[in-house]
Amino acid sequence: MQKSDIANSGDYEQKNQFLNDPKIRSILYQILTILMIGLLGYYLFSNTVQNLRRQSIATGFDFFDKEASFEIGESLISYSAADSYGKALFVGVLNTLKVAFIGIILTVILGTFLGIARLSSNWLISRLAAVYIEVTQDIPVLLQLFFWYSFFYDVLPSPREALEPVTGVFISNRGLVFAVPEPHPAYKYVAAAFIIGCAAAWLLRRWAKKRQERTGQIFPVFISSTAIIIGLPFLTWLFSGAPHKMSIPELSGFNFQGGINVSPEFGALLLGLIIYTASFVAEIVRAGIQAISRGQTEAAMSVGLRRGQILNLVILPQALRVIIPPLTSQMLNLTKNSSLAVAIGFPDFVSVASTTINQTGQAIEGVTLIMVVYLCFSLLTSMFMNWYNKKMALVER
Repeated sequence: MQKSDIANSGDYEQKNQFLNDPKIRSILYQILTILMIGLLGYYLFSNTVQNLRRQSIATGFDFFDKEASFEIGESLISYSAADSYGKALFVGVLNTLKVAFIGIILTVILGTFLGIARLSSNWLISRLAAVYIEVTQDIPVLLQLFFWYSFFYDVLPSPREALEPVTGVFISNRGLVFAVPEPHPAYKYVAAAFIIGCAAAWLLRRWAKKRQERTGQIFPVFISSTAIIIGLPFLTWLFSGAPHKMSIPELSGFNFQGGINVSPEFGALLLGLIIYTASFVAEIVRAGIQAISRGQTEAAMSVGLRRGQILNLVILPQALRVIIPPLTSQMLNLTKNSSLAVAIGFPDFVSVASTTINQTGQAIEGVTLIMVVYLCFSLLTSMFMNWYNKKMALVER
C-alpha cells in the first residue's frame, strides 16, 4: 500500500509539474483560443450561408467578369463602363495606391521640415510651426477634406478666369492643369535609363561605404550619384532624337484641353491628408531629434561642422532609429484615411467597391475585398518599414 501511494503521489507531482510549466500552459491556451475562434468562424460562416440561401442571394466572386456599367472619373489605366467589375476594382486599387504613395512622400518631407522648424532658435519660425501643428491636429481630417474640397469649387475661379502663376500652369475650380511632354517612344528608354541610374547610384553608395570603412578615404557619393541619375536619362533622351514637343493646355469651351489635369477631388484629398498627417510626423521628428544627447551636437561643433552639416550628418541619422517605428504608424494612418475619399467623390478603392456592392448586391464579398486590400496595404508598408528599421539599427560588436 505504501509503495502504491508513493507511486500515485509521484504521478500526481509529475502531472502538476506538467500543467504548471509556463510554456506548456501557454501552448494549451493558444490551442484553445484557436479552436474557439475556428468554431466561432465556422458558426458565423455556416449561419451566413444559410441565411443567404434562404433569401435566394447568390454568393461568390462570379460578378468579377460581369460588365460594370459605370464610369470612373480618374484612372491610371484605360477604363470604360463596358469593362468588368474586376477591372473597375483594380482601377480603385491603383487610385488608392497613387494617393498613398504621393501622400506618404510629401507628408514625410513636410513633417520633417516642420519638426526641425519646431526646434528652431528663431522664435517666429518655432511659434508658427507650433501653431500649425496644434491647429491641424485638433481639426478632424474629414472636416479638412471638406474644407479643401469647398476651396477648390467655391473659392477658385472658373476656367475662363483661371489663375496662371507660371506660364502653362492654370489653377481653377476644375483643378490644376499644366503642360507635359507629348507621348514619344523615346521616353520609355529614358524611364529605363532613370531606373538603371538609380540602381547604379545605390551600388556606388554601397561600394563607397565599404571603401571608406576599409581605407578611410571619402568618395563624393552625392555628386557622383546625382550625375549618374540625371546624366544617364539626359544622354538617352539626347541620343533618342531629343523629343521636346509639349502638350500645352488651352481653353476650349468651359474647360482646358491638353496638358495633364489634377482634379479638385484628388487635390483636396491629397492636401487634406498631407496637411493633417504632417503635423503628427512633425512631432515624431521633433521627439526623435530631442532624444539625441546634447553632447553629440557639442562634439560635432568642436570639430568645425556647420549647423546644417550637424543636422544631416550627426543628428538625423541617429534620430531615425527613434523616428521610424512611430512614423510607420502615421504612414498606415494616411493610407487608411484615404478611404475618406468617398466623402468628396474621389474614386478610390472604397468608393468603387461601394458602387459595386450597390449594383451587384454582393455586400459580404465587397466588404471582404475592402478588408483584404487594406490589410495587404498595411502589411506591405509594415514589412518595408521594418526592413528599413533593421538596416538603420545599431550593430553591436
